[in-house]
Amino acid sequence: MSILITKNTKVLVQGITGNEGEKAAKAMLEYGTDVIGGVRPGKGGEEVLGKPVFNTVAESVSFFMSGGTGRDLSVQDLVSTIYVPPFAAKAAILEAIDAGITQINTIVERVPIKDTAYCLAAAKERSAHIIGPSSLGYINPGVGRVGVVGGPKAQADEIFTPGSIGIISRSGGMTNEIAWQIRKAGMGQSAAVHVGGDLLMGTTYADLLRLFEQDEQTKAVVVFGEHGGSYEFEIVEMIEKGEFTKPLAIYVGGKFANTLPEGMNIGHAGAIVERGKGATEKETALKAVGALVAEDYEQLAELVKPFA
Repeated sequence: MSILITKNTKVLVQGITGNEGEKAAKAMLEYGTDVIGGVRPGKGGEEVLGKPVFNTVAESVSFFMSGGTGRDLSVQDLVSTIYVPPFAAKAAILEAIDAGITQINTIVERVPIKDTAYCLAAAKERSAHIIGPSSLGYINPGVGRVGVVGGPKAQADEIFTPGSIGIISRSGGMTNEIAWQIRKAGMGQSAAVHVGGDLLMGTTYADLLRLFEQDEQTKAVVVFGEHGGSYEFEIVEMIEKGEFTKPLAIYVGGKFANTLPEGMNIGHAGAIVERGKGATEKETALKAVGALVAEDYEQLAELVKPFA
């Protein structure tokens, strides 16, 4: 069955009347995801792609939960995906949380760090989960997708196929590339998640590994990490504690950064490196607990193939 998305998942698109929101709604619908409506203040009563638009998330939830569509829906099945400008992201996320939605995908880039931190704290209080910011989304091949990961349907169908390998990536492009490498090696994916490249991750590697650990479909997991941040050390701690026991192959990008002058800026916000916790130190710690560390990302498929 895999993680995050089921056949019962229903998606609301916050910002559906904008160009990017409409494109995302169309991409999800084409892949078979049940997009049931959208939200845009002042646009209530309109339709986009035949789906109703509401002024607020609360209004849309009330409508759908009261049988407005003639279908039996549960708020637990609702996912909100957010396509609004960065300055509006905080309000949009909090609105979804306040409406009782517990899974929120945020594609928005350049969200102020203080806004992200506030939203993550609010989500934790309400047992909600934010995937992002800066996340293109996630996909369960053959089941559905939230967001635009994989691109147009024809491309997504070429890259993704149902299987037993879970994928977690900091990079949107590499989410697709690693999935393609898995496909070329004769395997399929149980789920692929782009966690986003911001300094703060709403849903971390560790959060997703806990889900993959419980998922019968997933036999092994591939992670595309990076030299910045310290989230890879949470993986080390999980394996040490026996909280993740399945085969895990990981590539940590950015070892070249050690050759650059100190203080040089590269990549996105998540590329900030704490002294002594760069790519080399991460690889050493991961190898010590038995993770399969790839020298280059193209080795990842080879490393997990025996377990598929």
